[in-house]
Amino acid sequence: MSRRRVLALAASLLIGNATFADPVNKTIPDPPPIVYKISPETIEELKSFQTQTKAVIEKVIPCTVCLRVGSASGSGVIVSKDGLVLTAGHVSGAPGQTISIVLHDGRIVKGKTLGVNRAIDSGMAQITDPGPWPYVEMGDFKDLKTNQWSIAIGHPGGFKQGRTPVVRVGKLSIVNDRVLQTDNALVGGDSGGPLFDMKGRVIGIHSRIGNFIVNNMHVPIGTFRDTWDQLVKGDTIGESDVYLGVSADPDAKDCKLASVTPNAPAAKAGLLGGDVILKFSGKDVKTYEEMKKFLYLEKPGNEVTLLVKRGDENKEIKVKLGKRE
Repeated sequence: MSRRRVLALAASLLIGNATFADPVNKTIPDPPPIVYKISPETIEELKSFQTQTKAVIEKVIPCTVCLRVGSASGSGVIVSKDGLVLTAGHVSGAPGQTISIVLHDGRIVKGKTLGVNRAIDSGMAQITDPGPWPYVEMGDFKDLKTNQWSIAIGHPGGFKQGRTPVVRVGKLSIVNDRVLQTDNALVGGDSGGPLFDMKGRVIGIHSRIGNFIVNNMHVPIGTFRDTWDQLVKGDTIGESDVYLGVSADPDAKDCKLASVTPNAPAAKAGLLGGDVILKFSGKDVKTYEEMKKFLYLEKPGNEVTLLVKRGDENKEIKVKLGKRE
């Protein structure tokens, strides 16, 4: 059976006659082996895939919402009983805004935007009307594999009365701690919506739609965990004005510095060109891009401790970060 036919059959399961009572208490069976295969090869495998897909949809639809922020709208997903919503940073925008949140059945509740991480495009909001609210569990990055089936849900074109959140089925093509890429079809309005594994756990949030609607990027769920407290507090993180003052060696596979800008925070702390950064405030650093990820979580004025390899010696260097002019 062709993969296109599988996608068409799975998409036809969008809602059907599913009921949405008590999604939190609904148990999803462990995914069958087919979710790790390119496509079903037998009728039995196809039926197994269909049963699993429908079980996930029935659980997660009530937790998928539309966010209306000013004149714009996007999607999101409820991940706690008290109504915390994960979305994309470019959907939630600035913290502290009053927003409307449309539930899957068309009911509109009040909310506010919380924190945003502009470096990774993650955002958070809070339903301010009294709950409790249906919610879904968050997945784990270490469980993900390339070619694994996934389910994307959102509100393409914004919420439409009488239409429940739309479901698309596809596969993971890139899996790392900075980005997930899938071929789940997405269009405008889907941004901020959830990407689920076949157990019904959120594994990513829709971020960037590619040149083709089946080539899309999602914010990995692990980045939300890494910045959870800051997002809940309403912080704006990942701003580009935090300044270290170093450049990468383009030929290095590790975090080797090519140069250090004179009088920059790095230079004042004693960093030198040729140094290799091994740790950033206790977190292992494997590449320059990974170091920047940790850097953009900081604010100007923060002091960080770097473990640096210089020749055959490892040494700790404390750096007070500056603000880029």
